[in-house]
Amino acid sequence: MESSRRRSSVIVIGAGVSGISAGKVLADNGVEDLVILEASDRIGGRIRHERFGGVSAELGAGWIAGVGGKQANPVWELASQSGLRTCFSDYSNARYNIYDRSGKIFPSGVAADSYKKAVDSAIQNLKNLEDNDDSIDDTSEPHSAPKTPIELAIDFILHDFEMAEVEPISTYVDFGEREFLVADERGYVHLLHKMAEEFLFTSEGKILDSRLQLNKVVREIQHSRNGVVVKTEDGCIYEANYVILSASIGVLQSDLISFKPPLPRWKTEAIEKCDVMVYTKIFLKFPYKFWPCGPEKEFFIYAHDRRGYYTFWQHMENAYPGSNILVVTLTNGESKRVEAQSDEETLEEAMEVLKDMFGPSVPNATDILVPRWWNNRFQRGSYSNYPIISNNQVVNSIKAPVGRIFFTGEHTSEKFNGYVHGGYLAGIDTGKTLVEKMNKEKERDTENQNQNFLLEPLLALTLTQTEAVSSNGPKLEDDHDDDNDYDDDDDNDYDDDDEKKTTTGGRMDSDLVIEPSKPCLQGNMMMGTTINAGKWKKDAKGMMNLPSKVQAADATSMEVPGFGFEVK
Repeated sequence: MESSRRRSSVIVIGAGVSGISAGKVLADNGVEDLVILEASDRIGGRIRHERFGGVSAELGAGWIAGVGGKQANPVWELASQSGLRTCFSDYSNARYNIYDRSGKIFPSGVAADSYKKAVDSAIQNLKNLEDNDDSIDDTSEPHSAPKTPIELAIDFILHDFEMAEVEPISTYVDFGEREFLVADERGYVHLLHKMAEEFLFTSEGKILDSRLQLNKVVREIQHSRNGVVVKTEDGCIYEANYVILSASIGVLQSDLISFKPPLPRWKTEAIEKCDVMVYTKIFLKFPYKFWPCGPEKEFFIYAHDRRGYYTFWQHMENAYPGSNILVVTLTNGESKRVEAQSDEETLEEAMEVLKDMFGPSVPNATDILVPRWWNNRFQRGSYSNYPIISNNQVVNSIKAPVGRIFFTGEHTSEKFNGYVHGGYLAGIDTGKTLVEKMNKEKERDTENQNQNFLLEPLLALTLTQTEAVSSNGPKLEDDHDDDNDYDDDDDNDYDDDDEKKTTTGGRMDSDLVIEPSKPCLQGNMMMGTTINAGKWKKDAKGMMNLPSKVQAADATSMEVPGFGFEVK
């Protein structure tokens, strides 16, 4: 609908941590004319909390990972500045709290030995994959797959929690190995609100700035050399010079957003190569606690003969004393399975597991909360996970702009994908890249305007000098080819900096060639040069258009003073 059109310099799609941090960078650099389109009714993206059992439950990102190192984690700094309440999480003791299906805890020696063997096997498997990345060695000893319940449980902990990335993990190397659970009634998203307050109008904790548009589901992005047009599900149309797209990797892999023209093959192939992790934290509220709550008991593990079946548990007594809440984490296949069934079925399965570990007399849960990140069409998963053996070309291709569309998000972070600080830093990086691009474009426009300003009097003078010569000649028609079409080739790798034609004061005609030359001494015309220019015209902006055909009477060329251009 035409009445819903809105024009701005930049459109940011998505108000998660990447979109908000990118928007702040733009505003800090003077780009106030922006609009942020968010599909849901809130900011935060995969940072989301709900009230459950009287406390704030973080359904998505819940930890600040990478604390205590020589280099400060930027998200930890934001949390400290905002006074965000957190508590330290120590996963290392979880391996000593492994329950079998009869409720017995595996002896610490057995658990430690199994864990060490699993770690050694995983590391060796990584080395084999690295060594045989290009050619498979059939003589190498295959990695032994876990078989027993304790092996399956430890394998799940290693690969779905501790070693989901290639060692060494950049987050821990750069920022430290400590992790802190966010336990604040304002939620993890409070950090995003504090960022947004710095460039969006806010009153009493609510963002009231019209530049933030909630419930705007982007369905189509049209892009060309001239700009972008974004269409939303409710029929609104937004126009801009550039777009920053912070949609998750899962959304990029889905059909939610269409591109016209389509994204180039190198971009779509890279997007498809990135894995999407689904991470589901199920919250259970009980009338009283029946689980161990002493030191080093925060996390415990259930060993089942099915990998990942309600394996990893955490009580919330450290974060919220007296809350009587347990959290069990599922991933990937189990997450998708649970999302497809009712909460009642999930509650029944979880209670059977708890009865295996703590006996048949445990009380029934009074409430359950099951997030559904996979089935959420605005998220389509929890975070990106690149293949264990993956070169940087994949992430670089996902990050690379396509014309006037810039991509950002945790999935564009080469070192910190999958983390909140990865998304935060990616947004900053993309914002800076776009600001640099816009500044270069402004400089180029200013230079062109200056050239046009100085060139037009010269062209008028040339017209006066040549009218007498050409007065008896034929009238030349203006045969400008007003072709501004975007070249929709297979690669779509157009670049606004690549000029296929050079113009001075207006459109360039195919019969007129301007080539670099040396500036004329004293700014004078070349001696003996006369031009039969026909009728000069101005375009809609008042800029002088060069004539369609130029004929030299006494010479073959004319130099444009001060600009180093030669008209032949």
